[in-house]
Amino acid sequence: MKIKNILAIAATALFTLSLSSCGDFLDQEPDKILDDDQIFSDETMIKSVLANFYGRMEGKFWGQRTKDGDGSYSMTILDEAARCDGGPDTRTDFEDDRWRTYDYEFIRNINQFLQGVRETKVLDANHQKALEGEARFLRAWVYFCMGRGLGGMPIIGDQVYTDQDMDISAMQVPRSTEAELYDYIINECTEVTDYLPSEPTINGARATKWAALMLKARAAVYAGSLANYNNKLPNPIKTSGGEVGIPAERAQGYYKIAFDAAKAVIDGGKYSLMTNATDPGRAFYNAVSVKDNNKEIIWACDYKYPGKTVEFTKLNIPKSHAEDIDNSYAGPILNLVEAFEYKDNRSGEIKIKDENGNYVFYDAPEDAFAGKDGRLWGSVIYPGADFKGVRVDLQAGQLIQKNGQWETLEAASPGDVDDKGILITALNGPAATNNQYVNKTGFFFRKFMDETTMASSRGRGSEMWFPYFRLSEAYLIAAEAAFEMNDNASAVKYINVIRERADIQPLTTVTFNDIVRENRVEFAFEDHRYWDMKRWRLAHQVWNGVQNDPNAQQWALYPYRVNAPGSPNDGKWVFIKRDVNMEPYPRYFQMKNYYNFVDMEWVNNNPKFEKNPYQ
Repeated sequence: MKIKNILAIAATALFTLSLSSCGDFLDQEPDKILDDDQIFSDETMIKSVLANFYGRMEGKFWGQRTKDGDGSYSMTILDEAARCDGGPDTRTDFEDDRWRTYDYEFIRNINQFLQGVRETKVLDANHQKALEGEARFLRAWVYFCMGRGLGGMPIIGDQVYTDQDMDISAMQVPRSTEAELYDYIINECTEVTDYLPSEPTINGARATKWAALMLKARAAVYAGSLANYNNKLPNPIKTSGGEVGIPAERAQGYYKIAFDAAKAVIDGGKYSLMTNATDPGRAFYNAVSVKDNNKEIIWACDYKYPGKTVEFTKLNIPKSHAEDIDNSYAGPILNLVEAFEYKDNRSGEIKIKDENGNYVFYDAPEDAFAGKDGRLWGSVIYPGADFKGVRVDLQAGQLIQKNGQWETLEAASPGDVDDKGILITALNGPAATNNQYVNKTGFFFRKFMDETTMASSRGRGSEMWFPYFRLSEAYLIAAEAAFEMNDNASAVKYINVIRERADIQPLTTVTFNDIVRENRVEFAFEDHRYWDMKRWRLAHQVWNGVQNDPNAQQWALYPYRVNAPGSPNDGKWVFIKRDVNMEPYPRYFQMKNYYNFVDMEWVNNNPKFEKNPYQ
């Protein structure tokens, strides 16, 4: 057996992602290339190779924030956030390979590792099973990341291909059907569940049985959605061999698997939702963005200083709070903000003008967001909110009166004041300018913004993790699966647990739109939205490419302070909705975008590799 690929990585590259939270997981780093006998005769070396696999997970998750690519740009492609740096984005549609994953080198490395772990004499049987469970879980995750973009993929099982005496035709495995791939992922998760530890790992950095159950639940609800909603299209997307397209009759079975797996995680009692009835916004922020005493994160990509840190906080911190030159790279958009409900108004729409077309005046900008879903505060810094206990000022300009008419006045440069010393445009903006370091949307990120001192500096970076699975997803998968199985009582039960934490009104019945909306606001910026819209076959409807469409266009909300001495509204605030100048074009998702195009090099190397629809 040759395992030079993984050894070259594990033995020569400095794997600086500190997993010290996992005990001695990375106590030893090899400094030379070793053969398989040396690796698998040393328990520490075996762990070192496994740790390397965890580090390579970053590349399997498009929203991941790393030193080389923090993920901010990925968020701006959808309807969650927009760019604020550089010149306008001229993109009009989605690329054929957008967020495509294809990594059989990783799968082969896992298979080589599995062979070595099963044959080694330095581990007892229980330890062998535990390491096998982790490796197979990671392999299933990679298959899932490939399948959600490409459909059915070649399944090579535990096969180890070597460089010697290998008939090339043996490596030319045809694509599975889409259903077979999801079945494989589900079965792998089922088999390794009892191999993995039942106790949560520190910072969720390593897989547990609960992570395996979550992947099983997510894969099953994805497969159920594809079987359900793809077949409701006028022309279902499919291939003749089933590489794309799952039969409609499979939907209910998948939903039942998803429900049972999600319920097992909930009932397992190892994790709990973090709540605070008096401050639901802070509770939600802590649940997603704070590691200390976290009871909700099941599996995450963890970071540690010194070692491997991330740049998301550095790039996106408000200018007023920046600890270095970088700031204001991107910002959430109004499309997302209005998806968060008010306690007494499920529409979520910000009141900008009254029924007569007159401005609605607010005593303070934050008043427009009072009574919103607590998750909004935990996800987005809106005008007048604080970050690290200090107010974040967002002011696009002044609203002044001329000849009895209201007019807006914007500064030439953010931070400028008028001749009476009154601020025109805040240092943070928002401003429709090409200035790199100013907000353009009217909102900043809060979710995944690190409150640690110097986390936004170039020299340090942030330790902020990125969750793959949270307990709240188990509740929402259970709610969705129950809804699809016509068990509305259970759907109401599970969705209301999440809504109660957010301090919004409970539902008495659940609709499909409730499922869509709840997932959108709960998992904003967490790499759910794109895949959800695809599996529900909604992407082409929402991102329809129509200029100024309320959903496809990216919208900003600009706050203006009234400067009208003698007016009863002097000193109050109004809001103006406008397009985002850095994102002038609507999002345009076409039917061909539901599946990535197959790279023709794959077909050239493997003639059995069928192409996807629309190619």
